[in-house]
Amino acid sequence: MKIIIPMAGMGKRMRPHTLTIPKPLLKIAGKPIVQRLVEDIAKVCKEKIEEIDFIIGDFGQDAENMLLSIASDAGAKGKIFYQDTPLGTAHAVLRAEKSLNGKIIIAFADTLFKADFILDESRDGIIWVHQVDNPSAFGVVKVDKNDVITEFLEKPKAFVSNLAIIGIYYFRDGEYLKKELQYLVDHNLQKNGEFQLTDALENMKQKGMAFHTGKVLEWLDCGNKEATVYTNKRILELCKGEKLIADSAIVENSIIIPPCYVGENVKLTNSIIGPHVSVGENTVIDYSVITDSIVQSNAKISCVNLDNSMIGNYVEYYGGKKDVSIGDYTVLS
Repeated sequence: MKIIIPMAGMGKRMRPHTLTIPKPLLKIAGKPIVQRLVEDIAKVCKEKIEEIDFIIGDFGQDAENMLLSIASDAGAKGKIFYQDTPLGTAHAVLRAEKSLNGKIIIAFADTLFKADFILDESRDGIIWVHQVDNPSAFGVVKVDKNDVITEFLEKPKAFVSNLAIIGIYYFRDGEYLKKELQYLVDHNLQKNGEFQLTDALENMKQKGMAFHTGKVLEWLDCGNKEATVYTNKRILELCKGEKLIADSAIVENSIIIPPCYVGENVKLTNSIIGPHVSVGENTVIDYSVITDSIVQSNAKISCVNLDNSMIGNYVEYYGGKKDVSIGDYTVLS
């Protein structure tokens, strides 16, 4: 089994946090988003994940090394492919054409999920979906009585289905998918200037391929600051069995209200942290109250009362507003 993760986007909705680091490498409860995605997928697979391919832009060597390390930690071989021009989801997946064979899972890197099913790898294809309240904002599918997809619809104005595609797909025959993706490119079949994966899926369906749905219990988005703070909250609540408070953390005259993540060599002094707070390694916090927030590594926070906030790496923040979003290497007082 292979996992192919397109993640070459610029993450504009997450700025300023993505100005110095790709969005999938932002940490949620102490782990990069893409690492948690890989771990979640592995939990529902019967077969071992042998290879993880990352399709990226110009992220730099440090980011590439981190991605390869994530693959290694999952017991898989990591490969890097590049998408230099944003030409759509089908084009992105096709950049990994050398790996498009055998059983594959395609997973776009800004989504996390909770599921209680085991992947039925005998199916031709499985598209993971979640019931949503506002289907007009999503790509959705219609299904028959056997849960076989009969139609793909993009942001339907009238209600036809509440099963939204979450951006994770299984294919038993990666070579077949590659041929369909290449067909779109060779014939320049674009929509709004991009090659769309759903167009390839529709062609495969029309030729008789049966796509089933895999219904997830929860779909967690990391598309913007508000969604990411909420995702951090839910991941902390779901992190049963993970060690969330590092032994090296120093807690002086302070209270940690669980669930919280506190990384290596964090120092808390005269502060109240939690619930639903993640604090990255080497961060120092004093005389502060912080709830429902993410503070990344090597930050210095003093005399603040924060809620629903994101603080980047190497930030120094003294006093100020309650609800903030501060990017890396910023000093505010």
